[in-house]
Amino acid sequence: MPKGTLSREEVLEAAADLVRQHGPDALTMRGLAAELGTAVTSIYWHVGGREALLDALVERTVAGLGEIRPLGRTPEERVVSVARALRRQLRDRPHLVALVHERGLTERMFLPAQQALVREAHAAGLRGSRAAEFVRAVQFQVVGHVLVERNRERAPVQRPDEEELWGAEAAGDDPALARALARPVDAERLFVTAVRALVGALLAPHGACPAPESRR
Repeated sequence: MPKGTLSREEVLEAAADLVRQHGPDALTMRGLAAELGTAVTSIYWHVGGREALLDALVERTVAGLGEIRPLGRTPEERVVSVARALRRQLRDRPHLVALVHERGLTERMFLPAQQALVREAHAAGLRGSRAAEFVRAVQFQVVGHVLVERNRERAPVQRPDEEELWGAEAAGDDPALARALARPVDAERLFVTAVRALVGALLAPHGACPAPESRR
């Protein structure tokens, strides 16, 4: 790419691609310049030093998450759609999300999803501390699930694996359960099942009652 046509956005996009593919440690000014076919001085001119570049990437990542728009007709469907969108964002950008966390902007990153959940909580009749508990419970469910998924994906090959561990005798008198646990995990299906169960419990009539402090 000719040096004169290089833009700041192109530099940031190339840097984000390097981080997405190889992690933050792979992002060097020389490597980025080589990727763009330009001089290192040109990179400095557009974004400053490496720390300034990382800060710009974090801001770009946070801004790029944007507003999450719920889909569905029922409160449960809409909240599940928000949870799925947040999970997808976290899984699509693991290294960039790690950068955001390291620079103390995690809460700001989660704000669009939280705001979407607040609107759904209010629409379902939850207010005050009940609504806050609802928002955080769904957020924590998403984040926890993603962390477990990532840990399983990065774990070494297991010996014995689940198929070997779950013989018929391990499940007592439930051979169907043993067969199911021996199969690979369908992470997406499990995620949706867990979120639906959580949302159903939080939106149930007894869960929607005002907390004691909110009645004072």
